Amino acid sequence: MEQEIKNQPSIIKKTLIGIACFLVTFLIYFTIMSVIAPGRKLKEIHDIYGFKQDEKSAVDEKIIIDSAYLAQLKTKSFLQSRVSLAETDSVYLTINFADTAINLEISGVVVHKTHISKMAVSKILKSENDYTLLNLMSKPFTIEEDISSIEKEPLMIKMAPKDTSEFEPDIMPDTADFEPVNYILRLNNGINLYVYQEENLNKGDSRHRFLFDLNDRLRSFIADFKKVIKFQIPEYHPFIKLQIPRDDAKILYRAIPVNGQIAIYR
Repeated sequence: MEQEIKNQPSIIKKTLIGIACFLVTFLIYFTIMSVIAPGRKLKEIHDIYGFKQDEKSAVDEKIIIDSAYLAQLKTKSFLQSRVSLAETDSVYLTINFADTAINLEISGVVVHKTHISKMAVSKILKSENDYTLLNLMSKPFTIEEDISSIEKEPLMIKMAPKDTSEFEPDIMPDTADFEPVNYILRLNNGINLYVYQEENLNKGDSRHRFLFDLNDRLRSFIADFKKVIKFQIPEYHPFIKLQIPRDDAKILYRAIPVNGQIAIYR
């Protein structure tokens, strides 16, 4: 009996050491898989949008690393995207990093413009002289999903009056006038566009932005965890993060249609 009591601390200690070793090993494994993910995404982009030699019209590969050629290609690609979007009847966004501006356009006409006060971009989207990335940006992106702190279309439930004498006009305050405006637009090709209000007008605005980001990271962690436990490399999503005035952020979010399109000049 005494021997069993003496052995209990030893068994507990070994169990705790085993659990600790397992957690450390899994953490190292998870970290390695997460580090591999951006490289795999970049390879995927190069495989799809990289330079492909045309046998009928051979092109010297040296031209695709020429800075003057790439500058012209960048401008041409952006203009082609705008022309393509202008041919639609829908509202769309154009983002110009050089001018630090976001435009809300319809049929080629700018109907609203806002200034980008701060921006951050994934490293794999930063290369200035990369033909592949320019080719990636050459076509409009489509919004596949959005996550927002405000309603896309505010709804109001109203009881119909019995007659005109009971009618009272509704004055419904827009909650977005005091709620923080932050949202994520998940684009095709796996790119995530984050838009945050630049101001901290209320006491809880900065805290809300922190929690909004924390929830997004938690969703990403859960998705990555599910991949890793299946011995699969997690999906990496390149990001573009922008800060703009709150009123403009609200206008853009509510104006752009579901599955709307965006052209980007990097």
